[in-house]
Amino acid sequence: MGRTVVAVGSGKEPSPARRHVGALIKLFRGLAGMTQKELADRLVMSESLLGAYERGERIPTTAFLVDADKALEANGALASCAPLMDAEKYSPRFLDWKLTEAEAVSISAYETTVIPGLLQTLAYARAVYEVRVPAYEPEDIDRHVEARLERQAVLDRRPRPIVSYVIEESVLRRPVGGQAVLKEQLLHLLELVRTRGNLTVQVMPTDRETHAGLHGSMQLLSTREGRNLGYTEGQGGDTLISKPEEVNRLIDVFGALRAQALNPWESVALMERMAAGT
Repeated sequence: MGRTVVAVGSGKEPSPARRHVGALIKLFRGLAGMTQKELADRLVMSESLLGAYERGERIPTTAFLVDADKALEANGALASCAPLMDAEKYSPRFLDWKLTEAEAVSISAYETTVIPGLLQTLAYARAVYEVRVPAYEPEDIDRHVEARLERQAVLDRRPRPIVSYVIEESVLRRPVGGQAVLKEQLLHLLELVRTRGNLTVQVMPTDRETHAGLHGSMQLLSTREGRNLGYTEGQGGDTLISKPEEVNRLIDVFGALRAQALNPWESVALMERMAAGT
């Protein structure tokens, strides 16, 4: 408990799932003999947001459900609703990826347009969604930003996954949200690399003549059971890749990208120069 809870917007009409979870929150709060204000104060959130959760107008975050479960002594009834609420936040294909990502032993990605979602600051993530065409409604931006930040908990999960990224140099120079947002993002990225031994970031220089990733971004992960999955996104939609031969091809591509990119130490030095110059 004690974590600050941020609002998550959703559609205009509450779904049956959100109404169900909201009713459960209200039920256990009543059984605990707590007012909305008392529970909101205990969970460090606004009373209006708690009311929106109970009415199904907002999607409760996983952090809220876990903390509320403890505060109301719900014995897991509220915490177990987290997967149900995840289904409200993500597309079906990405939900499968997100659920597997949360338990993965290794996560890898090659990014060509933006900083990887697991490494984004709040301001950078919001800027990414604010420039989307066609434009999102404000409540949808809130929903997507909160969902993205929630996923970042995987970096500190125990046992920690091995996380490896190759990022195009142009991504680190693109002032998404403006120069101030970019500088904050670069400093955040450097802090993550310095403080998390399980995280490696390599930069692919723009002037590389030999480049294995010209077909675009991709994501990879490995499960505890030894299963490998891939995920790609593009203008035409997203694709979850599970066929071993296709995933193995992506793994080979990522290995080549790591060999062609700057090594981790050279990458940190470049990011430091970039942060100093923004």
